[in-house]
Amino acid sequence: MGGAFLAAALLARLGSRIELPTIPLFILAGILLGPHTPGIVLVSDPHDLEMLSALGLVLLLFYLGLEFHLDDLKAGGRKMALAGGAYLTLNVGAGLGFGFALGWGTSEALVLAGVLGISSSAIVTKVLVDLGRIGNPETKPILGIIVVEDIFLALYLAALQPILSGADSLRAALLDGGKAFGFLLLLALAARFGTKVVGRLIDTKDDELLVISFLGAAVFVAGVSEWFGVADAIGAFMVGLMLGSTSSGGRIRKLVHPLRDAFGAIFFFAFGLSINPGDLPTVLWPVLAAVAVTLVMNVLAGLVAARINGFGAGPAANISTTLLARGEFALILATMAAGAALDARLAPFIAGYVLVLAVLGPLAAGRSHWLARVLPGGRAPGAAGGSDGVVAIREKEPVS
Repeated sequence: MGGAFLAAALLARLGSRIELPTIPLFILAGILLGPHTPGIVLVSDPHDLEMLSALGLVLLLFYLGLEFHLDDLKAGGRKMALAGGAYLTLNVGAGLGFGFALGWGTSEALVLAGVLGISSSAIVTKVLVDLGRIGNPETKPILGIIVVEDIFLALYLAALQPILSGADSLRAALLDGGKAFGFLLLLALAARFGTKVVGRLIDTKDDELLVISFLGAAVFVAGVSEWFGVADAIGAFMVGLMLGSTSSGGRIRKLVHPLRDAFGAIFFFAFGLSINPGDLPTVLWPVLAAVAVTLVMNVLAGLVAARINGFGAGPAANISTTLLARGEFALILATMAAGAALDARLAPFIAGYVLVLAVLGPLAAGRSHWLARVLPGGRAPGAAGGSDGVVAIREKEPVS
């Protein structure tokens, strides 16, 4: 584990000299030092880091919840739902069509719909933090789309599980979906009406006790969420949403930073450990085709989300590129597909597709002003609102 931290740090330091984002470098460290690559093997079994990796995802989404205020959710709920619905319609629909076009089977097409349709919450969060865009106006619809995706994810997994397992019970599928939706509703009500009570319970002047309290709450609710069929990440997000609105919110944001960064690095390193580069050549062309489809759909979805929120070309480019990466959810689907004995090409395809977009996504987000130039209105001089102009975006994109 010490070697994993040091390898990730070394590659990230080297990458910072040529202005590369940290995410693909952490993933590369996992690939180079994992069991599938010749040379030094730090971790022979990726499952050895499974719990630490899960903690990294929980802390990334917990931090995202801290930054996403309830007032923003209430004020922009309708626009967020519209933008999220449009994003899912375009990307999941394109993924389903792509899956049928490959001809690997109906179950495989349903899996690919989720793989191509859902962004990586962890990578999106890290990109927003690394590029200093948490305070940008277009970040609110980005976070709204992630929330809608996570709600869809819970229902999608509940519906997909009986199909992959061969169960034909509609009642079982509806029961799992109802359980997941009910728990999501409970979390939403707690975030809406329980903030004052939670604030009193967690309030303390002792930083040590505060860290233990918020960490315990985030991890516990994440675990309970998973038991109810809801992604653990959305449970952590909702806890962050509640605690961010309390009197301790500012201190929690400061105290969680080192935890988020350290375990977030382990999450991406463990992601790299699971990728076998030797499997990728067999699915190279389908992977490249899927990446092209995702690029087109994300640009369209970014334009739609920007139009809904009254933004120009700059924010549209930020939305399109920030949401481009795919990650943890696709790997969950790959595991489910392997357990269901689906087409053997599915696992290496998902690994290659996720790897390409996990690297391409952060790189594209850091250079979104290039895309803004070719979008409608991108060349208009002196665009109103500052963040609509290409020059303004350039100024808002420091690379960590």
